[in-house]
Order: sequence, then C-alpha cells, then structure tokens
Amino acid sequence: MNASKKLALGATALALTVGGAVAVSSASAEPHQAARAAATTTAWAKVSANGQILGGQGITGINKFGIGRYNITTSSGLNGCALLGTINSNGGNDPGPGSSSILVGQVNGNTLFIRTATPSAGGTAAVDSDRPFSLGIVCP
Repeated sequence: MNASKKLALGATALALTVGGAVAVSSASAEPHQAARAAATTTAWAKVSANGQILGGQGITGINKFGIGRYNITTSSGLNGCALLGTINSNGGNDPGPGSSSILVGQVNGNTLFIRTATPSAGGTAAVDSDRPFSLGIVCP
C-alpha cells in the first residue's frame, strides 16, 4: 500500500473516531471511492450495563428487555449505515471476566437490537450478560 493510501486511511479512521466527516478527493481516490463524497457519525451512545445512557447523540430511547438485550431508537434512519459496537469497562466497573461479545443489528428503519454476552463465563451461568457498551452509527 503506498503512502498516500495509508495517509488517507489514517485520516478516515481519525475522522470517524471523533465523529467528523470524511471527504474523498477524486484526484487521489480509487474510482469507486470518488462517488462517495462524505460519511458522518449520525449517532453514538455510551450505555451502562443496566441500560442507562451515559452519553450520546442522535439516540431517542433505549429499552432493556432482558439479560444482555437492548433496543435503541435513533432520531434518523439506519439504512445503508455502518453499525459499530464494543463492550467497554464503564470506568473499570465492569465485573465480567474473560472474553465478551456484542451483536448489533437493525430491527427496522430507526431501531437497533443490541445483545451483549460473556461467552467465557464459568459454571452454569447464561452466556447472555448485562455489559456496558458503546455504539456508533456512521452513514453515507
């Protein structure tokens, strides 16, 4: 990968991380990339294990309806958007040991389903577990 492509990828990752816009120049972009002018983070949230929104933008509601199960409603449509989720430590208060996982899926036009789990939990504990998580939605 040449240096200009590496620089462009780094700038894109940084812009998406901080919720900015990404502009693609047709002079240096591949032909299929030039057609996409910008991508922006339209919504994000940091959510505690009990379903409380600790911070966010573009989120209109959250419904925790089971162990490790959440529905999140956004203020804008989700079609064509990238859905990003990660388990976080919530300031070091996350009790879950071992590995953890998150599933993010679209339920309808502006609702997401989130499932958090601790697959390495010992004993007879259910895999689904309440875990703090962060969510980002990036749309073209």
